[in-house]
Amino acid sequence: MSSRIIVTGMGVVSALGWTPTAIWQAMEAGYSGLGPLTLFASPRCGHFPVGQVQGDPAQSSGLSRGSRSDHLAAYAASMAFLDAGLDKVPATIRKSIGLVLGGTTGGMLDTESFFLRVVREGFVEGSLLRHHECCHPANATAELLGLNGFRATQSTACSSGLMAIATACDVLKAGEAEIMLAGGVDSLTRLTLNGFASLLIIAPDGCRPFDARRTGMSLGEGAAVLVLEREETALARKAPMLAEIGGFAHTCEAHHPTAPTPDGAGIYQAMALALQRAGLTPADVDYVNAHGTGTIDNDLAEGRALSRLFGEAPPPISSTKRFFGHTLGAAGAIETVVCILALQNQRVPGTLGLLHPDPKIPIKPLLAPVSATVKTALNNSLGFGGACSSLVIGQVGFGRNGAVQDDRP
Repeated sequence: MSSRIIVTGMGVVSALGWTPTAIWQAMEAGYSGLGPLTLFASPRCGHFPVGQVQGDPAQSSGLSRGSRSDHLAAYAASMAFLDAGLDKVPATIRKSIGLVLGGTTGGMLDTESFFLRVVREGFVEGSLLRHHECCHPANATAELLGLNGFRATQSTACSSGLMAIATACDVLKAGEAEIMLAGGVDSLTRLTLNGFASLLIIAPDGCRPFDARRTGMSLGEGAAVLVLEREETALARKAPMLAEIGGFAHTCEAHHPTAPTPDGAGIYQAMALALQRAGLTPADVDYVNAHGTGTIDNDLAEGRALSRLFGEAPPPISSTKRFFGHTLGAAGAIETVVCILALQNQRVPGTLGLLHPDPKIPIKPLLAPVSATVKTALNNSLGFGGACSSLVIGQVGFGRNGAVQDDRP
């Protein structure tokens, strides 16, 4: 059995658009998805720019009911399903397909609406609470697409999307499935907006990753889903081969509930181990999609880790957070789509919002998009609680052995 894991389809929805092509065109044009919050009223935090999805995902998801996260996830998964040609596979195969989604808030937006009504109207019928659980987007999506295979939800803060992809790869390697859908989803909510604002890490004028004048992050929402298959399965059904997952690692620093280790030890270890398990060295990396949220602590720690890993010859590095906002559980998945687009277009996105590079950060992220030879990319996600994840993705057949590995012994 081949251990190669191939990406055969992808779907995405974000503040920049509803398709990979639309998103890439917007990024090439230097357009930011950050704008006014109109999804809900927030008297104290409504002035912060956010990456809100434009349009109503409930009109495009195929679900008859559900939370905003349910609709976002179902749409992205349906698009990935079609992109991979899975609508043409026999029903028996479709039923065996599995799904892993990452997320942090589930149907929290509906739950907030429920309690607002309770306060204003007294007791109300509790149907809005049906979609509360973090696992509900995965359940609703699997039911919509008729998937009866392995199903799970990963919730490891902002590394959830990458963890979901890694879990799906693990299932495929174990022979428990031949095809898996994996990605992440989160919608904007009052909880996350007010919560991050209470920590004083929301930027009033939008995030500026790695900038000397950065003042914090910008929240966003969205979903991205990949179709992952063992190589022999993809070849047998003549599926499109978009990219190959090369290696993954996850570490947990346990340094602080919300802050990374100042020297970036956790993300350094994750990157080094992911490369080792992909059979690569730092010199083999052609692009790094950094977590780069725009907070003081995160950018400095990640910058130090990247400098330690790559030394004097770093590859092109950029953060794409100002394009989408920080989409939390969806971030790693959306940014994996960005990495695939970089592989396909042989272009590397710049760091939108970076005007004054911070001299304290020992790396020099790209300011603007550039053409480059991109065979492999490294994608980082960091989360509260010390979660650090790194994923290697490349063109099909890259690397020394093409073996997919994760961080399990």
